[in-house]
Amino acid sequence: MSRSRVYQWCTWFGEGRTSLGGEPKSGHPKTLTNEENTTRVDELIRCDRRMKIREIALKLEIPKSTVHEIVHDTLGYRKVSARWVPKMLTEDHKLQRVEISQRLLQRCPQDNGDEDTTHIGRHLGGMAFKTEDDPISKLRNWFDNLDVDFFRVGINSLLSRWQKCINLH
Repeated sequence: MSRSRVYQWCTWFGEGRTSLGGEPKSGHPKTLTNEENTTRVDELIRCDRRMKIREIALKLEIPKSTVHEIVHDTLGYRKVSARWVPKMLTEDHKLQRVEISQRLLQRCPQDNGDEDTTHIGRHLGGMAFKTEDDPISKLRNWFDNLDVDFFRVGINSLLSRWQKCINLH
């Protein structure tokens, strides 16, 4: 331990200091991950989901590492197809998906009796499965034994189904 350090401590204690620990420093807080910055980052992402972390950091004048922490850890976003999307769906998101799906289903006419799911239902109807793998193996076996014409007819019918949906709107 140096003599100058001991003199410095004596001076500090003489001025009323009670410990050798550091005092709060002026300037930037130790972490910038606070409620205000989290809200600001979230607002920017909601306005432009294609915004990059670097762009957010420049706009808000905070470090990229802080923006990265806020985006990934605090807000729980991840990048999908160059867009920020929440990792977990909220109840609002789930309700929106259900409403949109119902509206889309109402747009297209229902084909009764000729859908592939009807064929699958006839094949699997009344079966009891003991494990999760049982229906998968049954379906694979069923698909393997189907004639090529089954798939050809199904694919060819997609065009007419698509055209019906387009003609409705």
